Amino acid sequence: QVQLVASGGGSVQAGGSLRLSCAASGYTYSSYCMGWFRQAPGKEREGVATIDSTSYTRYADSVKGRFTISQDNAKRTLYLQMNSLKPEDTAMYFCAADFASPGALVRGDFCLRHMTYNSWGRGTQVTVSS
Repeated sequence: QVQLVASGGGSVQAGGSLRLSCAASGYTYSSYCMGWFRQAPGKEREGVATIDSTSYTRYADSVKGRFTISQDNAKRTLYLQMNSLKPEDTAMYFCAADFASPGALVRGDFCLRHMTYNSWGRGTQVTVSS
């Protein structure tokens, strides 16, 4: 049973920074996708950034150049560094993880756009004021 615990959300002014963390336990996947997703009130959940077991990263166009996803395999922790935050980044942020076959990872956007995640952490709220 994969368990994910997200933390690090908060309230900041536009232009500020936050770093989200997601501590993972209970998985032994050697091939996987992990990522951050967000959902704003009244909107569908969207992929923000993903990283796979080859360390390949992928970002939504709206956050490219501002957000950086990374992982510390020793600590089994996923991070999302968010800089130059905008009010439109306000949302509940969720981390997710699951096994992905090595063949699927060949497709660069697989983790961000096509992966079905079965393990989700509780959300952490990010609020950006103008």
